Amino acid sequence: MTPTQIVLALVAFERLSELVIARRNESRLRAAGAVEHGASQYPWVVLLHGGWLAALILTVPADAPLDWIFLGVYLFLQVGRVWVMTSLGRFWTTRVLTLPGAPLVAKGPYRFVRHPNYIVVAGEIAVLPLVFDAWQIALVFSLLNFAFLRVRIRLEDEVLAGRRALTRPEN
Repeated sequence: MTPTQIVLALVAFERLSELVIARRNESRLRAAGAVEHGASQYPWVVLLHGGWLAALILTVPADAPLDWIFLGVYLFLQVGRVWVMTSLGRFWTTRVLTLPGAPLVAKGPYRFVRHPNYIVVAGEIAVLPLVFDAWQIALVFSLLNFAFLRVRIRLEDEVLAGRRALTRPEN
């Protein structure tokens, strides 16, 4: 395997691993009484992220040189992803699920911003293609992601507004 193929395979493995974690958390949350909001949006999440990764796998030449600076930025974003996931713990999912009465997580990056996961995701969608000089993929999928996030963040803010008062800094 070439370095390009290794990077893309690792990213695909990471995403699939995250889906396993998300499914496990979703099952537990639903069993505890969590309610899903915006379920009709979820296929668009899958299409956007799957399309982004597929575009990279199908269009980036296997022997494409790596831009090591952008790869370093992407790896830094993975630290942010892990920080988000560990901060949310059992509440981290790829769907909008809310557990009535549960306070919002207010630790880790959530002390500083409301939607740190989306900052990381936006960075990933823009930066990974630049590792391979695939700026067209970075541009197209960043624009699509921006349009999607405008809807998704609005939904999350509406759904979580009632729970903000329950937030504890140390949950």
